[in-house]
Amino acid sequence: MKPALYPIPVLAITVLWLIWAGFRGWRRQVYIAKPLSTLLVILVALLSHLEPTRNPLYTTGVLVGLLFSLGGDVALMFPEKPKAFLVGLVLFLITHIAYIVVFTALGRFSPWDVLSALLLLAAGMGFYRLIRSGLGPLKWPVIGYMVVISVMVHRAFSTFASPAFTPGQALMTAFGALLFYFSDVILAANRFWKPWRYHRWSLALYYGGQLLIALAASFFRVV
Repeated sequence: MKPALYPIPVLAITVLWLIWAGFRGWRRQVYIAKPLSTLLVILVALLSHLEPTRNPLYTTGVLVGLLFSLGGDVALMFPEKPKAFLVGLVLFLITHIAYIVVFTALGRFSPWDVLSALLLLAAGMGFYRLIRSGLGPLKWPVIGYMVVISVMVHRAFSTFASPAFTPGQALMTAFGALLFYFSDVILAANRFWKPWRYHRWSLALYYGGQLLIALAASFFRVV
């Protein structure tokens, strides 16, 4: 079994712990469980270095993104502070840029890019119309973030056309990017549209997405 698979059961436990602590309002436990969960995803990416078929560009880019995600996760543990939210937004923006660079460098452009771009544009415009009245001074930072995360998902799907990725690996990358996208949609809808009691379940989508992107680093084919 690949070494990167071993931390997954522990990650599942820490994410469930994080979600439960959030529901119960146990802030101190959230302060432990959230960074710990992100560190476990970072470990999954690091363990790809044990694979003989590792791709240094992919692993390095994903690790850069995950390190900025760690900072973003810490910032978003203080949602009552507007500046902390903005810092988290910027750090996750950098995360997506790191992923875009990797997915673009290793992916391939294809005619399907037009379809995925149109779908993401329609989804983004529709969601913006939903939350725009609640954005206030964060309007332009949020618009910028929406554009960048949409590009990240778009380039993640480009891995299907790349000979560098196996079909299963491309599926992990693309589905991971989509889970990340949907977790942010729930986060934004809860903050800028309507509060949702169960929004903390978005953390399962977030960590599932990050895990799949990190895990894909261990599945490059033998050249």
